[in-house]
Amino acid sequence: MPNFLLFLATSIAITLAPGPDNLQVLARGISQGRAAGLVAALGFAAGVTFHTTLAALGVAAVLRSSPVAFQVIKLAGAAYLVWIGIKALRSQGLATAHERPRQPLATIFRQSVLGNMLNPKVTLFFVVFLPQFVDPHGAQGVTLQMLELGALFMLQTVVVFSVFGVCAGLIGTWLKRRPRVGVWLDRIAGATFIAIGIRVALRD
Repeated sequence: MPNFLLFLATSIAITLAPGPDNLQVLARGISQGRAAGLVAALGFAAGVTFHTTLAALGVAAVLRSSPVAFQVIKLAGAAYLVWIGIKALRSQGLATAHERPRQPLATIFRQSVLGNMLNPKVTLFFVVFLPQFVDPHGAQGVTLQMLELGALFMLQTVVVFSVFGVCAGLIGTWLKRRPRVGVWLDRIAGATFIAIGIRVALRD
């Protein structure tokens, strides 16, 4: 798999960066316990398979029809990564997770999966993010490479979000006492996004 370690490091930075998904996992864990947080984590991770499949099939089709269009996607992806990096650097930090009403675990899982699947920004992110680590001339083919990268992204999401969900109470209390932590998480993630975006833009 091309750029395995770079992809893994970037994916973890993205998953750790404060956002709607991990905030909802924290909220579920804080308001309803570890099991609810873990189920929410698994639900959001499961939704990644939907976006990965769409991105893999779509980008592979573009590459087959026009290699130039594939390069345009990669350059657009580089610009997009730099843009979200700048937004992360300007962020004011992690918001407080709000209390949620108690719900059955099956409902939490279903809501988490659907919430992730119905978010078009996630699909856009995968369309521009995964191709940055694909070798269009690789023996495996673009579709298989992107599916592998998507599976790796999902696995690390399961691990990181599960830690968030299981430790939600401790994490929530710790973050409330240290509001600046969210700012530094955003800055680290922002610097990572900008660095990878520049690297992609300058790569042949």
